[in-house]
Amino acid sequence: MTELSTASGGLRRQALVKEWFVRLKATPSAFAGSVFLLTIALFLQPALLSSALLLAIARQAVPLGLIALGQSIVMRCRSIDLSAGGVVVATSYILTSGYLPVSDTALIGVCLVFGVAVGAVNGLLVARLGASAVIVTLAIGGLTTGALIAASQYRAPGEAPELIRYLGIGRIDGMPVAILVWIGALLPCAAFLRFTVFGINLDSIGSNPTAATISGLPLRRVVFLAHIISAVMAVLAGIVLVGFVGVGSTNIGGELVLNSLAAVILGGVNFGSGGGKVLGPAVGAFMLTFLSNILTSFGFDVPAKLIIQGAVVAIAVLMHSTKTR
Repeated sequence: MTELSTASGGLRRQALVKEWFVRLKATPSAFAGSVFLLTIALFLQPALLSSALLLAIARQAVPLGLIALGQSIVMRCRSIDLSAGGVVVATSYILTSGYLPVSDTALIGVCLVFGVAVGAVNGLLVARLGASAVIVTLAIGGLTTGALIAASQYRAPGEAPELIRYLGIGRIDGMPVAILVWIGALLPCAAFLRFTVFGINLDSIGSNPTAATISGLPLRRVVFLAHIISAVMAVLAGIVLVGFVGVGSTNIGGELVLNSLAAVILGGVNFGSGGGKVLGPAVGAFMLTFLSNILTSFGFDVPAKLIIQGAVVAIAVLMHSTKTR
């Protein structure tokens, strides 16, 4: 009996180790990368780990995190959204140009309506007409940005309204309002994806679009709604970014689109795979922002930062691809 008990205990331990190993392999690269960067900061730049600076870095990550959230949703159904940069520029211009003499709240409403319209156009062309998501969203983003640059020749962007600045730099009991906006977007999206038919269909379509179509799932409707959600998240990112910067610009947020793709992949979400849920891309956005800050603290200039950031992202993506295979 003793030998049997020992053998049984050994098998249980082996099963437990195997289970933890599988879980570790499934963990998005962003989590390990964030732990690694925080460990480096602990020994080399401990000032970065103060609560004030961590909150400041998290606030910087909000625009990227919001766009990555929307990007992760469209990528789960094997699509992509490269128009977010144009939506951010449009949001900046609507908020600061003074063309619309309405209240700050009404300006935010106009921006959201514009985001829904852009997302609807993207979704219609991609889902209904079967056009390439890369070409369509890139074209829509380019057209939007070009049109606003032309409009800025007649009326340049100005300062951000008071409410927008509050959303970007305001605090509630020490907590940045921008982070609360981020959390306020993450939690409903997480619940929406987990507990609604849309979330179930999204994962099913991403896993196997052909089988989903044969099964009668509303593939076109899901892709259409995913693009609308992505555009709305880009609007929220633009609002927070304008509030953080304090002024509008036609060059604002240009780097967010490609960084959002990196954050999503680092967060464990790939085309047709939602393994990272909504938390993974959020951690990916924080990791990339923290990486930029730690490189700045070490005195790296912009070219060196871009090289190192690109190398880190490439290594992390390769590691994720290896684990997936």
